[in-house]
Amino acid sequence: MALMTAAQYIESLRKLNTRVYMFGEKIDNWVDHPMIKPSINCVAMTYSLALDPEYEDLMTATSNLTGKKINRFSHIHQSTEDLIKKVKMQRLMGQKTASCFQRCVGMDAFNAVYSTTYEMDEKNGTDYHKRFKDFLTFVQEEDLVVDGAMTDPKGDRSKAPHQQDDLDLFVHVKERRPDGIVVRGAKCHQTGSINSHWHLIMPTQAMKEADRDFAVSFACPSDAEGLFMVYGRQSCDTRKMEEGADIDLGNKLFGGQEALVVFDDVFIPNEYVFMDGEYEFAGMLVERFSGFHRQSYGGCKVGVGDVIIGAAALAAEYNGVEKASAVKDKLIEMTHLNETLYSCGIACSAEGCPTKCGSYMIDLLLANVCKQNVTRFPYEIVRLAEDIAGGLMVTMPGEKDFKSDTVVGRNGETLADICSKFFVGNGKCSTEDRMRILRFLENICLGSSAVGYRTESMHGAGSPQAQRIMIQRQGNIEDKKALAKKIAGIKTERINHE
Repeated sequence: MALMTAAQYIESLRKLNTRVYMFGEKIDNWVDHPMIKPSINCVAMTYSLALDPEYEDLMTATSNLTGKKINRFSHIHQSTEDLIKKVKMQRLMGQKTASCFQRCVGMDAFNAVYSTTYEMDEKNGTDYHKRFKDFLTFVQEEDLVVDGAMTDPKGDRSKAPHQQDDLDLFVHVKERRPDGIVVRGAKCHQTGSINSHWHLIMPTQAMKEADRDFAVSFACPSDAEGLFMVYGRQSCDTRKMEEGADIDLGNKLFGGQEALVVFDDVFIPNEYVFMDGEYEFAGMLVERFSGFHRQSYGGCKVGVGDVIIGAAALAAEYNGVEKASAVKDKLIEMTHLNETLYSCGIACSAEGCPTKCGSYMIDLLLANVCKQNVTRFPYEIVRLAEDIAGGLMVTMPGEKDFKSDTVVGRNGETLADICSKFFVGNGKCSTEDRMRILRFLENICLGSSAVGYRTESMHGAGSPQAQRIMIQRQGNIEDKKALAKKIAGIKTERINHE
């Protein structure tokens, strides 16, 4: 199959028997559900741009497996140029959707599993790498979306997986059969899981021998028997279900998506099993996936940041304060912070190096520095945007008030007349346009898009402490001490005796 169109992608979702639950009920037509559809539109954009000649160089690549043109979201990085293009592609996607476009996790999982299975086979004589290459070839040929799934619920985090009172709090192998394995458990915070054709499961942390049943990686279709998903809530999400909703939605077309993915005795054939008990490689897989995903945030969040900066500038203009030096300075600071994030994403890509199997890995230290900055800078960017926008972004009347023909004034003015009069801006824009940009900022800073920007910036790809641990490991403090000793003329360790 050639690259799919956006329409073909959406139609392919309709053919799946994916089980989705929301608000305590099964959602049969989840593809057209008003709360889910914006997130599907985000993924569809990855297909539209891949077919646009203007963006072809960023959005597509040549497969190292087949030699054919494929969507870059299913590509195995073959050079630092590939790593850099990945970040640039993600910034472009953020600019086009102002939301989470959901395919980064699968792309990062592909690259982590690809190199890890090679090294597992090299040590143990297994055939996981061939299995994975066959699976990825299938994904590329069919132009599929695959959800990368790493995060387990974890339960009591002071206990190892095998010590949990309920073992299902970590995905694990319940039964091994000659033709495959049966798995139980769940993955939470799963970005774009409902919009995916398949799932690629990975262990959630480094493990020891006692946890070998939890050291498992596999792929399965979204409608596999025993698999179901519970859709996650977001702030202001039910606005999308209001009749005729438009202005109040802010980002009407696009949105993020998270879900709990449950494996209730799901059978996985051997051909889709890529790790089964090799606990000593669980840490490697986690580290590589986390590194790739932390690199991703130097692209996707920057693209969304570009839109926030633009929206804040428009809000200032509509408020009539765009020439104020304080406003200009805030926009400069927002731009500085955003470009710093981008610089980190590009730097860890440019400093990448080949793995044993020939694919390219980012610089782990710089990738973790990138994500550490992402846990901070977007919060400041949002704070400055809210400062520029003013309090009206969270206190204005609803869209229905701006459209209401209910008479309220002494001279026959309607609610719409009153709202349009008192919420006018600089007179160079309509009241409606001013309201639209303020609602957009509310949505992206505080509402349902926040899961794709602000809050996700904190917790996505691991908590801030997870990055600090990796920075400590990769920081080479002993080497730095040696540099200082040499320049300071310290040749031996001296102990002063009094």
